[in-house]
Amino acid sequence: MMNSIDLTPFYRSSVGFDRLGSLLDSALRSEQNAGGYPPYNIEVVDENHYAVTLAVAGFEESELDVQVEGGLLTIKGQKAEKEGDKEREFVHQGIAFRSFERKFSLADHVEVKGARLQNGLLEINLVKVIPEAMKPKRITIESQQDEQQRSTLEHQASEDKAA
Repeated sequence: MMNSIDLTPFYRSSVGFDRLGSLLDSALRSEQNAGGYPPYNIEVVDENHYAVTLAVAGFEESELDVQVEGGLLTIKGQKAEKEGDKEREFVHQGIAFRSFERKFSLADHVEVKGARLQNGLLEINLVKVIPEAMKPKRITIESQQDEQQRSTLEHQASEDKAA
């Protein structure tokens, strides 16, 4: 079943996170390919902090891999076969322990700050780091009066040096 969601409004109003729309688009595309496993949330913590949380109950830390390369966040889960797993017989097996891979495109200047596995949830913390050159700068507006005062002070300073 294909989900069709119009994300055009995100592209117009995404000042703080320029590619939020494509992050969501990418997530929806990967969900269609992955069959929705494992389920996940993308949360806005504050203006510059985000969290991606995946439900990975049953996976141990050593069975999970989180990597970032070229603006692409990849989370892989590979369930290790334990001795005796093949001999187990189930009447019904509804708990999925299959391997998975989820990919998320990160916006420009978004970095992964860490990951934590707790109570079956893998939380990946993201932060948007704006380079100093791209941060807004306040420009003071000078009036003619300010300019006259500055030239008077400069003139007085040059007279004091001459004296």
